[in-house]
Amino acid sequence: MLRRSFLAWAGASGLAAAGSVAAYQRWQEITPTLHFPGRDEGHLMRDLMRGPGQGGRALPPPSEVLETDVAILGSGIGGLSAAWKLNKLGHKDFLMVDGPQPFGNAAGGRFGDLEYPTGAHYLPLPSPESVHVREILADLGIIQRDPYADRPYYDERFLLHAPEERLLYRGQWQEGFIPTEGVPAEELAEHKRFFAEVERLRQARGSDGRRIFVFPTVQSSEDAAWRKLDGITLKQWLEQNGYRSPTLHWYLNYCCRDDYGARYDQVSAWAGLHYYCSRWGHAANAENGTWLTWPGGLQPLASGMERASGVQRVAGTVASVKRTGSGAGARVEALCFRLENGKPRSYLVKARKAICAMPLYVAERVVEGIRGMGYEPQRDTPVYAPWMVANFLLKRFPAELPHAPLSWDNVVYQEPGLGFVVSTHQDIRVTPPEKTVFSAYVALSHRTPVSARRWMVTASPEELLALASADLETAYGAQFASCVERVDITLRGHAMAAPLPGFRSNPGLKALRELDGPILFAHADLSGFSVFEEAAWWGCRAAQLAIK
Repeated sequence: MLRRSFLAWAGASGLAAAGSVAAYQRWQEITPTLHFPGRDEGHLMRDLMRGPGQGGRALPPPSEVLETDVAILGSGIGGLSAAWKLNKLGHKDFLMVDGPQPFGNAAGGRFGDLEYPTGAHYLPLPSPESVHVREILADLGIIQRDPYADRPYYDERFLLHAPEERLLYRGQWQEGFIPTEGVPAEELAEHKRFFAEVERLRQARGSDGRRIFVFPTVQSSEDAAWRKLDGITLKQWLEQNGYRSPTLHWYLNYCCRDDYGARYDQVSAWAGLHYYCSRWGHAANAENGTWLTWPGGLQPLASGMERASGVQRVAGTVASVKRTGSGAGARVEALCFRLENGKPRSYLVKARKAICAMPLYVAERVVEGIRGMGYEPQRDTPVYAPWMVANFLLKRFPAELPHAPLSWDNVVYQEPGLGFVVSTHQDIRVTPPEKTVFSAYVALSHRTPVSARRWMVTASPEELLALASADLETAYGAQFASCVERVDITLRGHAMAAPLPGFRSNPGLKALRELDGPILFAHADLSGFSVFEEAAWWGCRAAQLAIK
């Protein structure tokens, strides 16, 4: 955790109100906080893997041994889903090792009573194929009636209410994310044609009778004609199908950056279309396409899953996982550590089964014999996209431009920012709260992942803040700075796997998905991209295999 001075932005935006320069002069210095989840643990693991004479380190001997039937190694949605499913199946003997950050990409934080996300912040209404997600939501009371019907009834506190989204385009706010106001008729016609194609593909089935695009992705059609989409990028597909509209291209690029952390000229066309065509869940008490959201992003949902599972959690990070014994006597040992005052303290977890609910770039380094399981790291490990999430505690709301009111999600027609989410949006009251949190998201897709990670750790706090606040500065000008009381910036160097062309035929992912032994895997990486529905699927499946 680093603390540095946060100085006023230099210069005044074209949108700034009169007197903004004076406002800058009155701006008080504040101290933002930078968070790098897993950085210290990752550096230690890197040192552990260096050989003697190369600056390597060794963990101290384990200070304790923990024994359990099933060890869940990781507390993200994959691990939480495994714990939840084990409990639902009546199995109580399991233990969870948190990993470097409890709840992983579903983590959040708070400024006093105000919660905010530091990772994922919404969940689409699950479609009928996502039975596992509906079961979880029903168990937590989020679905209140008819969980497996075409239109379940949801707790209205968590259904996103209007105004949902807006876009700052050519200096004016407009409703929705795809530009429409002032856009030529021929471009609008292309928008209409694209979304008509999406509706067609949502219902289309392959020669095997399966829908082409569903959650979980393993239930999608394997028809070779449709799998060809995984051989090209989404941009190539658009060009091949005669889509030329700059506003449509910008919108689809935005969606790929928002969901996958990578540009549409890098993302597989199959994944790019799956983004739209798989999400068509309905609700009895909400419009089609509605999302579920919480002030703290997905952390309240993750916390609910933890409580429902009754899991015993242990702080720490896994350094190695290995199988011992053979046949019916096979066991698993996981050497773990936690940092106490900067120094590692190790402990050993022994189990009959271990569910590795960690990203694959970690698993490839800690799971002994992973190559013998069919996974070749150099060939099979996904490319990981880095992210920034900056949370601005505001002592008052900034003044708005006319035409479209402040929405839950607010996007600016530019890159690399992804706009900002308002944490208090769901707090329905006659008088708006005095304070709020604006959560600004940035996908560093304008750089290669390697150079983006290098920049993250070498950039000054001022540089990080300038990028994190770019959309807010464009939207509000100089007045925004005077509204800010505190800033927390979370930097995730390996935030999510990016589904590049060919990800659907990755042999290593297929091998780990089909594994059935003492060591099991449960993470969204098995699907090739990071979303709740996929992580939950693999967690539930691993739990079933662990006790079958």
